[in-house]
Amino acid sequence: MRDLLYAIVDIETTGGQAHRDKITEIAIVLHDGNKVVDTYETLLNPECYIPYGITELTGITQEMVRHAPKFYEVARDIVKLTEGAVFVAHNVRFDYNFIREEFARLGFSYSRKQLCTVRLSRQAFPGLRSYSLGNLITHFNIQVDQRHRAMADALATTVLFERILSQGVNREHVHHLVNLGIKESRLPGNLNMDSINNLPEGCGVYYFHNDRGEVVYVGKSINIRKRVAEHFADQSAKAAKLQQLVDDITFELTGSELAALLLESYEIKRLSPSVNRAQRQKQFPYVVHSFYNSEGYLCFDIAEVTTARERNNLRVLSEYPKISHARGRLQHVLQAHELCACFTSIQAGKGPCFNFHLKQCKGACVGIEPTEEYNARAEEAQQALYYAFDQDFFILDQGRTRQEWAVFLIENGNFCGFGYIDKDDWQGNQEALHDCLRRYQGNPEITRIILRHLSQHPQLKIMPVG
Repeated sequence: MRDLLYAIVDIETTGGQAHRDKITEIAIVLHDGNKVVDTYETLLNPECYIPYGITELTGITQEMVRHAPKFYEVARDIVKLTEGAVFVAHNVRFDYNFIREEFARLGFSYSRKQLCTVRLSRQAFPGLRSYSLGNLITHFNIQVDQRHRAMADALATTVLFERILSQGVNREHVHHLVNLGIKESRLPGNLNMDSINNLPEGCGVYYFHNDRGEVVYVGKSINIRKRVAEHFADQSAKAAKLQQLVDDITFELTGSELAALLLESYEIKRLSPSVNRAQRQKQFPYVVHSFYNSEGYLCFDIAEVTTARERNNLRVLSEYPKISHARGRLQHVLQAHELCACFTSIQAGKGPCFNFHLKQCKGACVGIEPTEEYNARAEEAQQALYYAFDQDFFILDQGRTRQEWAVFLIENGNFCGFGYIDKDDWQGNQEALHDCLRRYQGNPEITRIILRHLSQHPQLKIMPVG
Protein backbone atom coordinates (compact mmCIF):
# COMPACT_ATOMS: atom_id res chain seq x y z
CA MET A 1 0.00 0.00 0.00
CA ARG A 2 1.40 3.43 -0.97
CA ASP A 3 2.29 5.53 2.09
CA LEU A 4 0.89 9.01 2.42
CA LEU A 5 2.67 12.22 3.34
CA TYR A 6 1.48 13.64 6.64
CA ALA A 7 1.64 17.26 7.84
CA ILE A 8 1.43 17.03 11.63
CA VAL A 9 0.27 20.44 12.81
CA ASP A 10 -0.06 22.22 16.12
CA ILE A 11 -1.06 25.84 16.72
CA GLU A 12 -1.35 28.20 19.66
CA THR A 13 -4.13 30.77 19.61
CA THR A 14 -5.60 33.74 21.47
CA GLY A 15 -8.71 31.71 22.36
CA GLY A 16 -10.96 28.82 21.40
CA GLN A 17 -13.21 30.29 18.67
CA ALA A 18 -11.83 30.17 15.12
CA HIS A 19 -14.22 32.84 13.82
CA ARG A 20 -13.14 35.28 16.56
CA ASP A 21 -9.66 34.38 17.78
CA LYS A 22 -6.31 34.33 15.97
CA ILE A 23 -3.20 32.13 15.70
CA THR A 24 -0.08 33.13 17.65
CA GLU A 25 2.20 30.22 16.71
CA ILE A 26 2.23 27.36 14.20
CA ALA A 27 4.42 24.28 13.83
CA ILE A 28 4.36 21.69 11.05
CA VAL A 29 6.17 18.36 11.08
CA LEU A 30 6.24 16.59 7.70
CA HIS A 31 6.26 12.80 8.05
CA ASP A 32 6.37 10.19 5.28
CA GLY A 33 4.81 7.43 7.37
CA ASN A 34 8.21 6.19 8.48
CA LYS A 35 10.22 9.22 9.57
CA VAL A 36 10.21 13.00 9.87
CA VAL A 37 11.32 14.61 6.59
CA ASP A 38 10.97 18.34 7.39
CA THR A 39 9.85 20.78 10.08
CA TYR A 40 8.59 24.36 10.16
CA GLU A 41 7.70 26.71 12.98
CA THR A 42 7.05 30.39 13.50
CA LEU A 43 5.43 32.78 15.92
CA LEU A 44 2.66 34.87 14.36
CA ASN A 45 1.49 38.38 15.12
CA PRO A 46 -2.25 37.91 15.73
CA GLU A 47 -2.86 41.67 15.38
CA CYS A 48 -4.96 41.52 18.54
CA TYR A 49 -4.62 41.27 22.32
CA ILE A 50 -3.40 37.99 23.84
CA PRO A 51 -5.41 37.32 27.03
CA TYR A 52 -3.39 36.96 30.23
CA GLY A 53 -4.69 33.42 30.80
CA ILE A 54 -3.43 32.35 27.36
CA THR A 55 0.01 33.85 28.09
CA GLU A 56 0.10 31.94 31.38
CA LEU A 57 -0.71 28.70 29.55
CA THR A 58 1.58 29.06 26.52
CA GLY A 59 4.23 31.50 27.66
CA ILE A 60 3.64 33.54 24.49
CA THR A 61 3.57 37.25 25.32
CA GLN A 62 2.50 40.32 23.38
CA GLU A 63 6.14 41.39 23.14
CA MET A 64 7.18 38.02 21.63
CA VAL A 65 4.80 38.40 18.70
CA ARG A 66 5.13 42.15 18.20
CA HIS A 67 7.61 41.79 15.34
CA ALA A 68 6.58 38.28 14.25
CA PRO A 69 5.17 37.81 10.74
CA LYS A 70 1.43 38.17 10.20
CA PHE A 71 -0.47 35.18 8.88
CA TYR A 72 -0.68 36.49 5.33
CA GLU A 73 3.13 36.66 5.25
CA VAL A 74 3.50 32.92 5.90
CA ALA A 75 0.33 31.69 4.16
CA ARG A 76 2.24 30.65 1.03
CA ASP A 77 4.70 28.61 3.14
CA ILE A 78 1.82 26.79 4.84
CA VAL A 79 0.19 26.00 1.49
CA LYS A 80 3.43 24.61 0.03
CA LEU A 81 4.31 22.55 3.09
CA THR A 82 0.89 20.91 3.41
CA GLU A 83 0.06 20.56 -0.30
CA GLY A 84 -0.58 16.92 -1.15
CA ALA A 85 -0.26 15.94 2.51
CA VAL A 86 -2.80 14.70 5.04
CA PHE A 87 -3.44 17.33 7.73
CA VAL A 88 -2.87 15.58 11.08
CA ALA A 89 -3.49 17.07 14.51
CA HIS A 90 -4.59 16.10 17.99
CA ASN A 91 -8.25 17.19 17.84
CA VAL A 92 -7.82 18.04 14.17
CA ARG A 93 -11.02 20.05 13.91
CA PHE A 94 -9.58 22.76 16.19
CA ASP A 95 -6.29 23.32 14.33
CA TYR A 96 -7.75 22.80 10.86
CA ASN A 97 -10.67 25.20 11.42
CA PHE A 98 -8.35 27.93 12.70
CA ILE A 99 -6.06 27.69 9.69
CA ARG A 100 -8.96 27.48 7.26
CA GLU A 101 -10.50 30.55 8.93
CA GLU A 102 -7.25 32.51 8.58
CA PHE A 103 -7.19 31.73 4.86
CA ALA A 104 -10.86 32.70 4.56
CA ARG A 105 -10.05 36.12 6.05
CA LEU A 106 -7.58 36.53 3.19
CA GLY A 107 -10.25 35.57 0.65
CA PHE A 108 -8.83 32.10 -0.08
CA SER A 109 -10.09 28.58 0.55
CA TYR A 110 -7.90 26.00 2.27
CA SER A 111 -8.78 22.34 1.91
CA ARG A 112 -6.83 19.25 2.96
CA LYS A 113 -7.55 15.64 3.84
CA GLN A 114 -7.63 15.35 7.62
CA LEU A 115 -6.73 12.83 10.29
CA CYS A 116 -7.30 13.11 14.03
CA THR A 117 -4.89 11.46 16.48
CA VAL A 118 -7.53 11.64 19.24
CA ARG A 119 -9.78 9.37 17.22
CA LEU A 120 -6.88 7.10 16.23
CA SER A 121 -5.66 6.88 19.83
CA ARG A 122 -9.08 5.79 21.09
CA GLN A 123 -9.02 2.91 18.63
CA ALA A 124 -5.35 2.01 19.00
CA PHE A 125 -5.15 2.26 22.80
CA PRO A 126 -8.63 1.53 24.23
CA GLY A 127 -9.43 1.89 27.91
CA LEU A 128 -7.32 4.91 28.82
CA ARG A 129 -8.68 7.39 31.36
CA SER A 130 -8.25 10.32 28.98
CA TYR A 131 -7.11 10.88 25.41
CA SER A 132 -5.95 14.46 25.86
CA LEU A 133 -2.46 15.09 24.52
CA GLY A 134 -1.20 15.78 28.04
CA ASN A 135 -2.47 12.45 29.36
CA LEU A 136 -1.07 10.51 26.40
CA ILE A 137 2.32 12.22 26.85
CA THR A 138 2.32 11.06 30.48
CA HIS A 139 1.01 7.57 29.69
CA PHE A 140 3.66 6.88 27.03
CA ASN A 141 6.42 8.87 28.79
CA ILE A 142 6.94 11.06 25.73
CA GLN A 143 9.71 13.60 26.27
CA VAL A 144 8.47 17.16 25.74
CA ASP A 145 10.59 20.29 26.15
CA GLN A 146 7.85 22.88 26.56
CA ARG A 147 4.17 21.95 26.69
CA HIS A 148 1.66 24.25 24.99
CA ARG A 149 4.22 25.52 22.51
CA ALA A 150 3.47 24.60 18.91
CA MET A 151 6.63 22.67 17.94
CA ALA A 152 6.88 20.81 21.24
CA ASP A 153 3.26 19.64 20.97
CA ALA A 154 3.62 18.87 17.24
CA LEU A 155 6.65 16.67 17.96
CA ALA A 156 4.78 14.93 20.80
CA THR A 157 1.89 14.30 18.43
CA THR A 158 4.40 12.91 15.92
CA VAL A 159 5.73 10.40 18.46
CA LEU A 160 2.15 9.41 19.28
CA PHE A 161 1.35 9.06 15.59
CA GLU A 162 4.37 6.81 15.05
CA ARG A 163 3.22 4.58 17.91
CA ILE A 164 -0.17 4.28 16.24
CA LEU A 165 1.38 3.48 12.85
CA SER A 166 3.68 0.89 14.41
CA GLN A 167 0.62 -1.30 14.94
CA GLY A 168 0.10 -2.76 11.46
CA VAL A 169 -3.67 -3.01 11.74
CA ASN A 170 -3.87 0.74 12.27
CA ARG A 171 -2.00 1.63 9.06
CA GLU A 172 -4.91 0.14 7.13
CA HIS A 173 -7.33 2.08 9.29
CA VAL A 174 -5.44 5.34 8.69
CA HIS A 175 -5.93 4.97 4.94
CA HIS A 176 -9.60 4.20 5.54
CA LEU A 177 -10.09 7.39 7.59
CA VAL A 178 -8.15 9.54 5.11
CA ASN A 179 -10.50 8.27 2.40
CA LEU A 180 -13.44 9.54 4.50
CA GLY A 181 -14.52 5.98 5.25
CA ILE A 182 -15.04 5.16 1.57
CA LYS A 183 -13.86 2.00 -0.09
CA GLU A 184 -12.96 2.98 -3.64
CA SER A 185 -14.66 -0.19 -4.85
CA ARG A 186 -17.96 1.33 -3.68
CA LEU A 187 -17.59 4.48 -5.77
CA PRO A 188 -19.51 4.73 -9.04
CA GLY A 189 -17.39 3.77 -12.06
CA ASN A 190 -16.77 7.30 -13.29
CA LEU A 191 -15.74 8.67 -9.86
CA ASN A 192 -12.62 8.24 -7.74
CA MET A 193 -11.32 9.61 -4.45
CA ASP A 194 -9.98 12.70 -6.20
CA SER A 195 -13.55 13.43 -7.36
CA ILE A 196 -14.67 13.42 -3.71
CA ASN A 197 -11.67 15.28 -2.29
CA ASN A 198 -12.05 18.04 -4.89
CA LEU A 199 -15.53 18.86 -3.59
CA PRO A 200 -15.75 21.95 -1.35
CA GLU A 201 -16.12 21.77 2.41
CA GLY A 202 -18.52 24.71 2.33
CA CYS A 203 -22.28 24.93 2.76
CA GLY A 204 -24.55 24.42 -0.23
CA VAL A 205 -26.53 22.07 -2.44
CA TYR A 206 -25.10 19.14 -4.38
CA TYR A 207 -26.50 17.27 -7.38
CA PHE A 208 -25.89 13.65 -8.39
CA HIS A 209 -26.20 13.11 -12.17
CA ASN A 210 -26.56 9.86 -14.13
CA ASP A 211 -24.66 9.07 -17.34
CA ARG A 212 -27.26 11.05 -19.35
CA GLY A 213 -26.70 14.15 -17.23
CA GLU A 214 -30.09 13.84 -15.49
CA VAL A 215 -30.24 14.77 -11.80
CA VAL A 216 -31.12 11.66 -9.78
CA TYR A 217 -30.55 13.10 -6.30
CA VAL A 218 -30.37 16.54 -4.68
CA GLY A 219 -29.03 17.11 -1.18
CA LYS A 220 -27.78 19.91 1.04
CA SER A 221 -25.07 20.11 3.67
CA ILE A 222 -22.99 22.58 5.63
CA ASN A 223 -20.00 20.51 4.43
CA ILE A 224 -20.62 19.20 0.92
CA ARG A 225 -17.53 17.00 0.71
CA LYS A 226 -18.23 15.28 4.02
CA ARG A 227 -21.90 14.65 3.22
CA VAL A 228 -21.19 13.26 -0.26
CA ALA A 229 -18.53 10.98 1.25
CA GLU A 230 -21.08 9.70 3.77
CA HIS A 231 -23.38 8.67 0.92
CA PHE A 232 -20.71 6.42 -0.59
CA ALA A 233 -19.35 5.16 2.75
CA ASP A 234 -22.84 4.01 3.73
CA GLN A 235 -23.94 0.42 3.11
CA SER A 236 -27.67 1.10 2.84
CA ALA A 237 -29.95 0.26 -0.08
CA LYS A 238 -30.04 3.97 -0.96
CA ALA A 239 -26.22 4.11 -1.11
CA ALA A 240 -26.15 1.03 -3.35
CA LYS A 241 -28.65 2.68 -5.68
CA LEU A 242 -26.55 5.83 -5.89
CA GLN A 243 -23.45 3.74 -6.57
CA GLN A 244 -25.23 2.30 -9.61
CA LEU A 245 -26.73 5.56 -10.88
CA VAL A 246 -24.25 8.36 -10.23
CA ASP A 247 -21.88 9.40 -13.00
CA ASP A 248 -21.07 13.00 -12.01
CA ILE A 249 -21.45 15.43 -9.10
CA THR A 250 -22.08 19.16 -9.32
CA PHE A 251 -22.79 21.67 -6.57
CA GLU A 252 -23.82 25.22 -5.75
CA LEU A 253 -22.31 26.95 -2.73
CA THR A 254 -24.76 29.03 -0.72
CA GLY A 255 -22.78 30.07 2.38
CA SER A 256 -26.01 30.34 4.34
CA GLU A 257 -27.53 27.11 5.65
CA LEU A 258 -31.01 28.59 5.27
CA ALA A 259 -30.28 29.28 1.59
CA ALA A 260 -29.16 25.66 1.20
CA LEU A 261 -32.34 24.36 2.84
CA LEU A 262 -34.58 26.49 0.61
CA LEU A 263 -32.66 25.78 -2.59
CA GLU A 264 -32.70 22.04 -1.88
CA SER A 265 -36.47 22.08 -1.37
CA TYR A 266 -37.01 24.14 -4.53
CA GLU A 267 -34.73 21.95 -6.66
CA ILE A 268 -36.30 18.70 -5.50
CA LYS A 269 -39.73 19.97 -6.52
CA ARG A 270 -38.42 21.37 -9.80
CA LEU A 271 -36.38 18.34 -10.87
CA SER A 272 -38.25 15.45 -9.16
CA PRO A 273 -35.04 13.37 -8.81
CA SER A 274 -35.75 9.65 -8.81
CA VAL A 275 -33.85 8.86 -5.58
CA ASN A 276 -35.30 11.71 -3.48
CA ARG A 277 -38.47 10.81 -1.64
CA ALA A 278 -39.07 13.70 0.75
CA GLN A 279 -40.11 17.21 -0.34
CA ARG A 280 -41.31 16.15 -3.80
CA GLN A 281 -44.95 17.03 -3.15
CA LYS A 282 -46.16 20.22 -4.77
CA GLN A 283 -49.73 20.27 -3.42
CA PHE A 284 -50.77 20.81 0.23
CA PRO A 285 -54.50 19.95 0.39
CA TYR A 286 -54.71 18.87 4.05
CA VAL A 287 -55.02 21.55 6.69
CA VAL A 288 -55.13 21.66 10.48
CA HIS A 289 -57.64 24.28 11.60
CA SER A 290 -59.10 25.46 14.90
CA PHE A 291 -62.58 26.37 16.15
CA TYR A 292 -64.58 26.65 19.40
CA ASN A 293 -67.21 24.00 20.17
CA SER A 294 -70.59 24.71 21.73
CA GLU A 295 -69.12 24.42 25.25
CA GLY A 296 -66.46 27.01 24.48
CA TYR A 297 -63.48 24.66 24.26
CA LEU A 298 -60.82 25.40 21.62
CA CYS A 299 -60.77 22.41 19.24
CA PHE A 300 -58.61 21.26 16.33
CA ASP A 301 -59.51 19.29 13.23
CA ILE A 302 -58.03 18.15 9.93
CA ALA A 303 -59.78 18.92 6.66
CA GLU A 304 -59.08 18.41 2.99
CA VAL A 305 -59.62 21.64 1.07
CA THR A 306 -59.73 21.88 -2.70
CA THR A 307 -60.88 25.46 -3.25
CA ALA A 308 -59.94 28.88 -1.91
CA ARG A 309 -63.51 29.33 -0.72
CA GLU A 310 -63.29 26.22 1.45
CA ARG A 311 -60.00 27.42 2.87
CA ASN A 312 -61.31 30.91 3.63
CA ASN A 313 -64.11 29.42 5.71
CA LEU A 314 -61.61 27.83 8.10
CA ARG A 315 -59.15 29.17 10.65
CA VAL A 316 -56.21 27.43 8.94
CA LEU A 317 -53.13 26.91 11.09
CA SER A 318 -50.94 24.77 8.83
CA GLU A 319 -51.02 22.86 5.53
CA TYR A 320 -49.65 19.44 4.59
CA PRO A 321 -49.18 17.32 1.45
CA LYS A 322 -50.47 14.12 3.12
CA ILE A 323 -53.10 13.50 5.76
CA SER A 324 -50.60 11.34 7.67
CA HIS A 325 -48.34 14.37 8.04
CA ALA A 326 -51.21 16.45 9.42
CA ARG A 327 -52.24 13.70 11.84
CA GLY A 328 -48.67 13.21 13.02
CA ARG A 329 -48.17 16.89 13.73
CA LEU A 330 -51.51 17.22 15.51
CA GLN A 331 -50.83 14.11 17.60
CA HIS A 332 -47.44 15.49 18.66
CA VAL A 333 -48.90 18.83 19.74
CA LEU A 334 -51.81 17.14 21.52
CA GLN A 335 -49.42 15.10 23.66
CA ALA A 336 -47.03 17.99 24.28
CA HIS A 337 -49.84 20.20 25.64
CA GLU A 338 -51.95 17.46 27.29
CA LEU A 339 -54.99 18.18 25.19
CA CYS A 340 -58.10 16.07 24.96
CA ALA A 341 -58.25 13.76 21.92
CA CYS A 342 -62.03 14.28 21.77
CA PHE A 343 -61.45 17.96 20.98
CA THR A 344 -59.28 17.07 18.00
CA SER A 345 -59.80 14.77 15.05
CA ILE A 346 -57.66 12.13 16.76
CA GLN A 347 -60.63 10.49 18.51
CA ALA A 348 -64.24 10.51 17.35
CA GLY A 349 -67.34 10.21 19.52
CA LYS A 350 -68.31 11.51 22.93
CA GLY A 351 -67.38 10.55 26.46
CA PRO A 352 -63.94 10.32 28.07
CA CYS A 353 -61.02 10.15 25.70
CA PHE A 354 -58.47 7.37 25.76
CA ASN A 355 -55.83 9.66 27.31
CA PHE A 356 -58.17 10.43 30.23
CA HIS A 357 -57.98 6.76 31.29
CA LEU A 358 -54.15 7.02 31.09
CA LYS A 359 -54.27 10.20 33.23
CA GLN A 360 -52.76 12.18 30.33
CA CYS A 361 -55.88 14.31 29.90
CA LYS A 362 -57.15 16.61 32.66
CA GLY A 363 -60.82 15.78 32.01
CA ALA A 364 -62.14 18.46 29.68
CA CYS A 365 -63.90 15.69 27.74
CA VAL A 366 -66.03 14.84 30.81
CA GLY A 367 -66.49 18.42 31.99
CA ILE A 368 -63.96 18.27 34.83
CA GLU A 369 -61.45 20.81 33.54
CA PRO A 370 -62.84 24.37 33.11
CA THR A 371 -62.70 25.93 29.66
CA GLU A 372 -60.38 28.72 30.83
CA GLU A 373 -57.69 26.33 32.06
CA TYR A 374 -58.00 24.03 29.05
CA ASN A 375 -58.03 26.85 26.52
CA ALA A 376 -54.88 28.38 27.99
CA ARG A 377 -52.97 25.23 26.95
CA ALA A 378 -54.94 24.91 23.71
CA GLU A 379 -53.92 28.44 22.70
CA GLU A 380 -50.27 27.50 23.24
CA ALA A 381 -50.88 24.45 21.06
CA GLN A 382 -52.54 26.65 18.45
CA GLN A 383 -49.43 28.81 18.34
CA ALA A 384 -47.25 25.72 17.93
CA LEU A 385 -49.42 24.54 15.02
CA TYR A 386 -49.50 27.95 13.36
CA TYR A 387 -47.14 28.17 10.39
CA ALA A 388 -47.49 31.59 8.81
CA PHE A 389 -45.80 34.97 8.65
CA ASP A 390 -47.60 37.89 10.28
CA GLN A 391 -45.29 40.63 9.04
CA ASP A 392 -43.02 41.56 6.13
CA PHE A 393 -39.28 41.34 6.79
CA PHE A 394 -35.83 40.60 5.41
CA ILE A 395 -33.49 37.99 6.85
CA LEU A 396 -29.77 38.72 6.55
CA ASP A 397 -27.39 35.79 6.89
CA GLN A 398 -23.75 35.10 6.06
CA GLY A 399 -23.23 34.82 2.30
CA ARG A 400 -20.75 32.82 0.25
CA THR A 401 -17.86 35.05 1.34
CA ARG A 402 -17.16 37.22 4.38
CA GLN A 403 -17.96 40.32 2.35
CA GLU A 404 -21.43 39.15 1.36
CA TRP A 405 -24.90 38.94 2.88
CA ALA A 406 -27.42 36.27 1.96
CA VAL A 407 -30.77 38.11 1.76
CA PHE A 408 -34.25 36.56 2.15
CA LEU A 409 -37.57 38.37 1.71
CA ILE A 410 -40.86 37.55 3.44
CA GLU A 411 -43.72 39.67 2.06
CA ASN A 412 -47.51 39.46 2.18
CA GLY A 413 -47.28 36.31 4.30
CA ASN A 414 -45.07 34.45 1.80
CA PHE A 415 -41.44 33.73 1.08
CA CYS A 416 -40.58 35.65 -2.09
CA GLY A 417 -36.97 34.75 -2.81
CA PHE A 418 -33.35 35.10 -1.80
CA GLY A 419 -30.12 36.47 -3.22
CA TYR A 420 -26.74 37.93 -2.31
CA ILE A 421 -25.40 41.44 -1.86
CA ASP A 422 -21.95 42.82 -1.10
CA LYS A 423 -21.92 44.22 2.44
CA ASP A 424 -20.26 47.42 1.23
CA ASP A 425 -22.95 47.92 -1.43
CA TRP A 426 -25.86 47.58 0.95
CA GLN A 427 -25.36 50.42 3.49
CA GLY A 428 -28.92 50.05 4.82
CA ASN A 429 -30.61 50.54 1.43
CA GLN A 430 -33.66 48.25 1.28
CA GLU A 431 -34.13 48.95 -2.42
CA ALA A 432 -30.73 47.33 -3.00
CA LEU A 433 -31.92 44.30 -1.02
CA HIS A 434 -34.98 43.99 -3.26
CA ASP A 435 -32.83 44.27 -6.39
CA CYS A 436 -30.46 41.45 -5.40
CA LEU A 437 -33.21 38.85 -4.98
CA ARG A 438 -33.83 35.87 -7.20
CA ARG A 439 -37.56 35.26 -7.03
CA TYR A 440 -38.90 31.92 -5.80
CA GLN A 441 -42.46 30.81 -5.20
CA GLY A 442 -43.24 30.06 -1.57
CA ASN A 443 -45.25 27.13 -0.23
CA PRO A 444 -46.22 25.80 3.22
CA GLU A 445 -43.15 23.59 3.36
CA ILE A 446 -40.85 26.56 2.71
CA THR A 447 -42.66 28.49 5.44
CA ARG A 448 -42.06 25.68 7.94
CA ILE A 449 -38.37 25.48 6.97
CA ILE A 450 -37.90 29.22 7.54
CA LEU A 451 -39.80 29.35 10.83
CA ARG A 452 -37.98 26.30 12.17
CA HIS A 453 -34.61 27.71 11.14
CA LEU A 454 -35.36 31.08 12.73
CA SER A 455 -36.34 29.41 16.00
CA GLN A 456 -33.08 27.42 15.99
CA HIS A 457 -30.92 30.41 15.01
CA PRO A 458 -32.25 33.45 16.90
CA GLN A 459 -29.01 35.33 16.16
CA LEU A 460 -29.99 35.84 12.49
CA LYS A 461 -30.50 39.49 11.57
CA ILE A 462 -34.19 40.38 10.97
CA MET A 463 -35.13 43.68 9.34
CA PRO A 464 -38.77 44.82 8.95
CA VAL A 465 -39.66 45.90 5.42
CA GLY A 466 -40.30 49.60 5.07
